[in-house]
Amino acid sequence: MTGLPELRATIDELDRRLVQVLAERLQVCREVARVKEGSDTPVIQPNRVRDVITSRRQWAIDEGVDPDFAEQVFRVLLAETHRIEVAGNRPDAAPDKAAAPESTRSALDTVATRIDHVVIAVTDLADAEATFTERLGFHRVSSPEDDAAGMRVVAAGGVTMVLVGPTASPAVAAYLQRHGSGIQHVAIDVLNAGYARAALTAVDTPLLTEVVVDANGHEQFFTLRDPSIGVQLGFISRTGHRVGVGASNVLALFEALAERE
Repeated sequence: MTGLPELRATIDELDRRLVQVLAERLQVCREVARVKEGSDTPVIQPNRVRDVITSRRQWAIDEGVDPDFAEQVFRVLLAETHRIEVAGNRPDAAPDKAAAPESTRSALDTVATRIDHVVIAVTDLADAEATFTERLGFHRVSSPEDDAAGMRVVAAGGVTMVLVGPTASPAVAAYLQRHGSGIQHVAIDVLNAGYARAALTAVDTPLLTEVVVDANGHEQFFTLRDPSIGVQLGFISRTGHRVGVGASNVLALFEALAERE
């Protein structure tokens, strides 16, 4: 049986090759940028972006890789491609970046990956949804459970907003009376929720909940609402199926917050 050190060595080698492939791809992107400069071709071509996302999702399916994960990876890569094209031949503004940044000084640094979603409490759900879908270009991705619970989920690319109206529950209505419309919490994706919670507990962070695991395998916990920033944070680890956070989870948070306020 292959041991853990050997398996880790294989991963390290694959990652090295992956970085080399990324470097090759980005070099080609620099060539593309030079060609576009000489032909007045627009930097952003929506049809090309759609084709890339669609084809890479299919490649992922063919290889047994979750297509949502693959799309996330390629959206990050496309964003870097765009940055390179816009920057043109300007030198790197930060050539002194180190392999081990100073930001790796906390335990949370090792597990936090990105903003997963943002929950927004709104006094008028229909108007808030229209703002995102008709005026900001988002599209609705709500489930029937979300709609029935007085919530709407909207997305644009990899950005997800969860809108919660006053009819969702008495706790939501009470929250809106106290704080008005606005961001209720920002959910941060972490590798392991239990580890993240322990890291915050170690520095005396005021926490609202223990780690809760839902039916889809999401591990999640929340801090208390901090008056200095007017928002609370959620931490979520998607250890189960890659699906949206259910309405019951969001509403349970409002209930827990109502009990503490």
